[in-house]
Amino acid sequence: MSENIMPLSGVRVIDFTQVMLGPCATQMLGDFGADVIKIERTGTGDLSRNFFGETTEAAMNNAVFASLNRNKRSVEIDTKSDQGRDAVLELVKTADVVVDNFRAGVMERLGFGYEDLKKINPRIICASGTGFGPIGPYAHKGGQDVLAQAMTGVMETRQDPSIPRSIYPTTLCDYSAGMHLVQGILAALLMREKTGIGQQVNVSLYDSIIAMQMQEAAHWSKNNEVLNWAAMPLTGVFETTDGALVLVGAFKTNPLRDICAALGLEDLSETFPDLPSQRKNKTYLQDLFRAEFATNTTAHWLQRLEAQDLLCAPVRSLAEALADPQTEINQMLESIDHPVLGEITLVSSPVHLSAAPTEIRQMPPKLGEHTEEVMAEIGRNSEARLAG
Repeated sequence: MSENIMPLSGVRVIDFTQVMLGPCATQMLGDFGADVIKIERTGTGDLSRNFFGETTEAAMNNAVFASLNRNKRSVEIDTKSDQGRDAVLELVKTADVVVDNFRAGVMERLGFGYEDLKKINPRIICASGTGFGPIGPYAHKGGQDVLAQAMTGVMETRQDPSIPRSIYPTTLCDYSAGMHLVQGILAALLMREKTGIGQQVNVSLYDSIIAMQMQEAAHWSKNNEVLNWAAMPLTGVFETTDGALVLVGAFKTNPLRDICAALGLEDLSETFPDLPSQRKNKTYLQDLFRAEFATNTTAHWLQRLEAQDLLCAPVRSLAEALADPQTEINQMLESIDHPVLGEITLVSSPVHLSAAPTEIRQMPPKLGEHTEEVMAEIGRNSEARLAG
C-alpha cells in the first residue's frame, strides 16, 4: 500500500452507500486518500453486487460494482442487531464522515441519524444523498436516476418535439448528485477545521438536476420561454456516408456564413441574418445541411468545418472513446488484476492534482473482505457480521 500523503489522508469515512449516487462519491473520497469503510448487509451487500441476479462470487464482484468501489474496505454488519449496531457506533467514534444514500428517514430509524451520532462524536459529518431531499411531499418516495430525469424537465426537453421522450442512457442524475455530495463533504470538513464541530450535508438527485439547468431556469423565470440548447437552428447531429458528426453553430459572429462555406453552399446569412430568422427557418436550413453532409465522409466534413473554425466532432461509440489517444494521455483508464474478475480496466478519477496523483491502493473489495481487520481496529471481533 502506498504511503504517499494524499489530500484526505487521515480522514475516515463510514460508507453506507450503494448502487451509484453514494458509491461514486465515496470512491472519489477514497481516491484522494480517505479510509473508506463500506458497511454492507450480511450475505448480499451493496445492491450492485446483485446486478445480474446471481450470487456466485464472480457475479457479486462484477464490473459494475468494481467500477464504483475501489479504495474501500468492505465490512459485513447486520445493522439491525444489537451487536451490529454497537459495532457501527464504535466505528463512528473513530470516524470523520458518515455517508448514506437511503430514502429520507432510514438512517434515523436505524439509530444512525445525525442527532444520534453527534452525541457520541460532535465532530462527525453526516452526508446524505436522497432522491428528493429530507423533507417535502416527495421526501419518502424512492429516488432513482430515471425518475429524477422525468420530474425535473430533462426528459421533456428534446431537440425537436417530434422526437419521442426517452431515458437518458447514462446515469446523469446519480453522477452529478454524487459529485455535489463530495463538494458538500469537503466544504463541511473545511468548516470543521474552523469550528471544531460537524454538521449535516444533504444533496438530492432532484436538486442536482434542477441545478444543472440553471441557465434554462433563469431564462424561463425572466422570459417565460424555454431555452433549449439542443434545438438551436445551426446545431445538430448529421449523418455522413460512414457515420455521423455533430455541429454547434454558435459562439461566432456569423456561423451560418461559415457553415455554408464549409458545405459549399451559397451564403445564406444574408437571407437569414439573425437568430430569429434562422429559428423560423430551422427546418429548411437543417434539411440543406443534412443533404450535403450525406454526400461525403465524416473525416471529409470535419476537415472542412474545422477549416472554418466551427465547433464540430465525430459521433463515436464508448469503445472508440476509450481507445482514443487523448483518453490515454489524460490517464483516464487504469487496468488492474482483480483476484476474482481477473484483468479489468477501470475509469480513473477525472480530477487531476499535480502533487497528489490518484492510484488504486485497494482493490474493489469482496463482500466482507475486511470485517475482521476493521473490527480488530476498534477492539471487537467479527461476530457482529453474523448476528441477527
